[in-house]
Amino acid sequence: MDWGQALRVGGRWNTEGMTTQPAPGMSASAENAFSTENRDAGEGASQGASQTQSRGETREQALEVLRALVGRADADFHDGQYEAIEALVDAGRRALVVQRTGWGKSAVYFVASLLLRGRGAGPTLIVSPLLALMRDQVAAAERAGVRAMAINSANATEWGEVSAALAADEVDVLLVSPERLTNPSFRENQLPTLIRRTGLLVIDEAHCISDWGHDFRPDYRRIADLIAQLPASVPVLATTATANSRVVADIEEQLGKGVFTIRGPLARKSLRLGVLRLADSRDRLGWLLTHLAQLPGSGIIYTLTVSAAEDTARLLAGAGHAVKAYTGRTDTMEREALEEALKNNQVKALVATSALGMGFDKPDLGFVVHLGAPSSPVAYYQQVGRAGRGSANADVLLLPGSEDADIWRYFATASMPAQDKAMAVLSTLGESAKAMSTPALEARVDLRRTPLELLLKVLAVDGAVRRVSGGWESTGQPWVYDEERYRRIAQARVDEQQSMVEYERMSGCRMEYLAAALDDETAAPCGRCDNCTGRWFSGEVVSSAAEAAGESLRHAGLPLDPRAMWPTGMDKLGVPVKGKLKAGELVSGGRILARLSDLGWGNSLRSMFAAEAPDAPLETGMAQAVVAVLREWGQHGWEGSGRPVAVVSMPSRTKPVLLQSFAQAICEIGQLPYLGEMQLEFGGPTGQRGGNSAYRLAGVWDRFAVGPELAAALGANPGPVLLLDDLVDSRWSLTVAGRALRGAGAAQVLPLVLAQAG
Repeated sequence: MDWGQALRVGGRWNTEGMTTQPAPGMSASAENAFSTENRDAGEGASQGASQTQSRGETREQALEVLRALVGRADADFHDGQYEAIEALVDAGRRALVVQRTGWGKSAVYFVASLLLRGRGAGPTLIVSPLLALMRDQVAAAERAGVRAMAINSANATEWGEVSAALAADEVDVLLVSPERLTNPSFRENQLPTLIRRTGLLVIDEAHCISDWGHDFRPDYRRIADLIAQLPASVPVLATTATANSRVVADIEEQLGKGVFTIRGPLARKSLRLGVLRLADSRDRLGWLLTHLAQLPGSGIIYTLTVSAAEDTARLLAGAGHAVKAYTGRTDTMEREALEEALKNNQVKALVATSALGMGFDKPDLGFVVHLGAPSSPVAYYQQVGRAGRGSANADVLLLPGSEDADIWRYFATASMPAQDKAMAVLSTLGESAKAMSTPALEARVDLRRTPLELLLKVLAVDGAVRRVSGGWESTGQPWVYDEERYRRIAQARVDEQQSMVEYERMSGCRMEYLAAALDDETAAPCGRCDNCTGRWFSGEVVSSAAEAAGESLRHAGLPLDPRAMWPTGMDKLGVPVKGKLKAGELVSGGRILARLSDLGWGNSLRSMFAAEAPDAPLETGMAQAVVAVLREWGQHGWEGSGRPVAVVSMPSRTKPVLLQSFAQAICEIGQLPYLGEMQLEFGGPTGQRGGNSAYRLAGVWDRFAVGPELAAALGANPGPVLLLDDLVDSRWSLTVAGRALRGAGAAQVLPLVLAQAG
């Protein structure tokens, strides 16, 4: 009988014979999951803790649970932990704990859960934001004897097993994702029973329920409704490490009256912070190639975009470093394997986007390097908090980039609902006699899938729509676009971005600045960062490393996959197509020089396509890069189409000089005839970039034609043709133009494009 079972059965147990070694099967990682600081009695047993010995049996039981959790007979609580447990277990209060990463917030809710279970309470319900966090929490809980299960998008099919275990009272802790709370079946069939039985509700990463948090996540705002449904006697715990005063006030308001808030110092004594400003991406990657092996232990290299993560990982791996990319595109099973590889020091680093963030727990993570800055000090603090949780020292270095501000603006606007789109969604659902699926709604509203889903969640939280079996329906409740709310959120993000710029350029203590940004009243100079003690890192970039990085960045050419299926619902938009494109309509696979988000050519291309940039001829260096793309493409057989015999260009209303010079360069280099330009019809394409697939196709349908002169030239030059364009996004313009060229006699159409948006 383990200690957890003993508590559930008898309410008390003894620890006779307990050793100071970790519990059987408990790894160092599991031990640290419940706070490394609890392992040292000298450090944890503060004067405040000794004064709580008179609190009686609850403290004695809680201390025994804690010692079993961490596997140390001499462990003790440090300031704030027991106070939070007592508020939950004895007083049944609603509590908010704001403490630095690694402080031991999970120890609070696991100890409280077992004590409440011993008193006959139902299971604890933990709302947890990330699959990685759930996996760590379940594994750590099980090793410590806490019966934990999780239900989320990755294991939705296992609900029968979870439900049976709950019915048999064999679950102490159930972790659910916030997205699960919006699932109609779960909300209607399982959640009411859970609410009736819940002994403790825990909201992990609680800053996400606030408008002022750094992560705009509508699903989290449903938790306020969940709290309102709980009996007043059920305690609620919210935990976070990244909340300033505005976020704290917002969370307290949503938790209800009489919230017991514990805020501790947020400075991380183990972290050594620094900022190194280098000229460009070449030097930043060169620095990594020069110094990665010297960084302590294993760690994380954060990038701002998926393409930057993939490109950086490819460069470092090619130079012999044991690194892997970890992004939102990474398969779930592969993510688990990569997380384990990092935890077991089988890789030097994961090159990751923010997909590897909240909840990832490797106590001995030795370093965090940022290749580009997050958009706020709060987000930066959260990510660097992955390091040094269970070790005395860890290195944190920021390598800011010139592209950072552009990326910040993109993500800041992409997640905010637009009024016209919201009203279009509500109008469409209001006119529908039945629920509409997201794909069906997407075909009626000019929004891509991801922003449409986000908007629907916002509207659902506001009560205007609801998710039901079969899709979404209008509730009929009046809804008003809260312009003031979104304006202040947008302004807060601008302010946070400016604060991050100040962090990069400041001369004062960096840790003090981060703690102050989170309104920590104890913020003080750390005595460890580069500004406090002088640069602790070398700024040298070995010339061979810089050259290797430059060569990697100069590498050009990415596949451009052809469209093979027409979007659904095109008949509703007046476009008479459905299903697969016919063989005679298909465009072959093409090539792009680079994506706008790439670290290499992406920088030059972003400048070229900026709204204020003048229309100018193609630069020589970029033309040479396109030559390299053509050479590599030819070596791979031109997608099986054969070598192109001529060149055709798309018309450009914004960059005609650029596109014509592009066509001229390709014709001269390849000694190919230029057949002419596609002809615009009916005023040319309509709509804007960023719309969904169906609307993008409708906006270009029948808008490109093969004029008489071009048709004659195609007849005189039978064979595959290169179709040139400057910037591609949805690929429907190329698809429609290519279809017209195929219909006019082109044997194959091979697109060649300078840049891809996104």
